[in-house]
Amino acid sequence: MQLTWFSHSNFLLQADGVRVLIDPFFEGNPTAPVTWQSVGKVDAVLITHDHGDHVGQAAEICRATGAKLVCLFDLGSKMQAAGVPAGQILGMNMGGTVQTAEVRVKMVQAFHSAATGAPAGYIISFPGGFCAYHSGDTALFSDMKLFRRFFDIDLAMLPMGGWFTMDAGEAAVACSFLKCRMVAPMHWGTFPVLAQNTEAFAAALKEHAPETKLLSLTPGVALNIE
Repeated sequence: MQLTWFSHSNFLLQADGVRVLIDPFFEGNPTAPVTWQSVGKVDAVLITHDHGDHVGQAAEICRATGAKLVCLFDLGSKMQAAGVPAGQILGMNMGGTVQTAEVRVKMVQAFHSAATGAPAGYIISFPGGFCAYHSGDTALFSDMKLFRRFFDIDLAMLPMGGWFTMDAGEAAVACSFLKCRMVAPMHWGTFPVLAQNTEAFAAALKEHAPETKLLSLTPGVALNIE
């Protein structure tokens, strides 16, 4: 697995010849290190909810690359109106699973807000067996414990910036619920109201989930993980 964080909640996952982009917020993102055009061809774009800092440039990327767009069913019509061809949109709902480019994508709940439908997270299973969970914007919720009954999560991408999502301590407890091997912190440092570093998260992990490895990510720099 090769993981690239473009800051905020924007990640590119590459494994088994498949490239998956999540919450592609580039334009208007003060900490994005590159433009969306530089990302290149992707196989699938996943949107967790309809806030602008998560939809980002999903429509432009899908139109330019032909990528499938995975999103909540209700959001699909808005993305079609934004120019994504209907044949590229895989609209789904909570608990559902779709398969695209040999990757299985399960939509799970998140606790946040959305103007269209509901916010979501995704559990993504790659052909080689790597399993990643992107929670989207969420508060801590105890049903995260159920995810590990069905999935062995290698990597969790969790918000820890506070204010709009769970904070560092709660994100560390989420790791203890998920039993994930690694965690990539997100939704921090982008705007002044959010946490500006991961120091509190690192300390909380030692207390609540010492078995989970905290990944140190630099925006735009790919990290190879196993």
